[in-house]
Amino acid sequence: MIEAVGLTKRYGDKTAVHNLSFQVRPGAVTGFLGPNGSGKSTTMRMILGLDNPTAGHVTISGHPYRKLPNAARHVGALLDAKAVHGGRTARNHLLSLAQLSGIPARRVDEVLGVVGLQDVARRRSKGFSLGMGQRLGIAAALLGDPQVLLFDEPVNGLDPEGILWVRNLMKALAAEGRTVFVSSHLMSEMALTADHLIVIGRGQLLADMSVQDFITANSAGFARVRTPDTEPQLREKLTSALTEAGGHVLPEQDGALRVTGLPLPRISDLAHEAGVRLWELSPHQASLEEAYMRMTQGAVDYRSTADQKAGLQQPLPPGAQPPMPVPGQGQPGWYAPPPPRQGAPGPAPAGPYGAPGAAGAGTANPYAQPVPPQTTPAEPAAAPAPSPSPSADPTTPEDAR
Repeated sequence: MIEAVGLTKRYGDKTAVHNLSFQVRPGAVTGFLGPNGSGKSTTMRMILGLDNPTAGHVTISGHPYRKLPNAARHVGALLDAKAVHGGRTARNHLLSLAQLSGIPARRVDEVLGVVGLQDVARRRSKGFSLGMGQRLGIAAALLGDPQVLLFDEPVNGLDPEGILWVRNLMKALAAEGRTVFVSSHLMSEMALTADHLIVIGRGQLLADMSVQDFITANSAGFARVRTPDTEPQLREKLTSALTEAGGHVLPEQDGALRVTGLPLPRISDLAHEAGVRLWELSPHQASLEEAYMRMTQGAVDYRSTADQKAGLQQPLPPGAQPPMPVPGQGQPGWYAPPPPRQGAPGPAPAGPYGAPGAAGAGTANPYAQPVPPQTTPAEPAAAPAPSPSPSADPTTPEDAR
C-alpha cells in the first residue's frame, strides 16, 4: 500500500504539491488524474524517493522507499520510457538492471516475452519507436515481480492492440493483490481500467473515490427524446407537456431534446397522454471525461485561445465568393465528408497503368504541359539488321574483345 500524509513540495516560490494525503490500496487499479502542471509527476517522484518532500511524508508498505530492503524487488515503476542508454540492446538494458538487484538472468527473457519484445531483444534501444520504448519500460517495471507498481502515462505511443494489452495487464496485476497506481490523461482508457480515482488540481486533492462515485458526484444524468423529424409540431407539443410537468427541456443539435427533472417512465406517460409518437427515449449518463472536465475546470493552468489570424488572411480576388460555412463544422462528433467524385456516378476511369483511377481523375492537371498532337509518319522501309560487332557480343570472352 502507498500512503501519503501532508505531502508538500516547493521549488522556490512555486508550490507543486500542497498538503496532499491519500492511500493507494492493493487489489485495485487506482487512477491518478489531474491537469498538466497539477503535480502528478512530482508526487510520483516523491513516492519513489527521487525528490525530497518539503513537508509531510510518503511510505510504501509502511516504509520510505529508500529504506525498503531490495526496493527493486518490492516496487516497479515506469516514469520515463526514454531513461534508457540508447547504445544498449533491450536485453542488455534489462540484464544490467537485473544484476544490480540480484534478479536471475532468466527473468529478463521472461519479461521480454511478456511485453512482446522477444524478437527485438538484441536490437539497440535507440532505434526503438515510442511504443517499443514504452514496452521496454514496462518490462523493467515488471522485472523484480514487485507487489507495488507505478506507471506514468503507460499507453503513450502504443497501438490499439498495445493499449488493450496494457489495460488487461493492469487489471491482472491488481487481481493478484498488487498495488497498481496509474497516471494518465486518457479519460476513456481510465474509465475502462481504473477502479478508484485520485484527482488533484494545482497540487491539492480534489477527489478520492471510486470511478462510479466520481461520475455520479460530478455530473447530472438526462434523457434523450426524439420525435418524428417530419412532424415538428409534435416536438413543440411534447416540449410544452414536459415543461408543464416540471421538466427542463433543451434542444440538441441533431434535433433531439435533452430532458432533466423527469424519470423516463414519466416522460413516456406524458408523451402518450399528449398523443406524441417517440422515435427515441434513452437515458444518458455522463462519461468520466465529462465528469472530470466539470471537476477540474477551475484548476486548469494552461488554456488555449482562438486563433484570430489577424492580418494573415489574403483579400479575395475580384469576383471571388467567400467560402460557405460547413454545417456542423467545429461541433463535437463532426467529421469532414468525403470529397465528391468528378463527373457522373459510376466506376472510376482507368488509370494509365490499367488500374482504376483515383477520385478526381477527370480533373485536368493545371501544371501539365500541353501535349502536341501525334502524327502518324509513313512507315519506313525495313533496313537490314547490322551484324553485331565482337565487342557487343556479351558471350565473347574478355580477352577476345
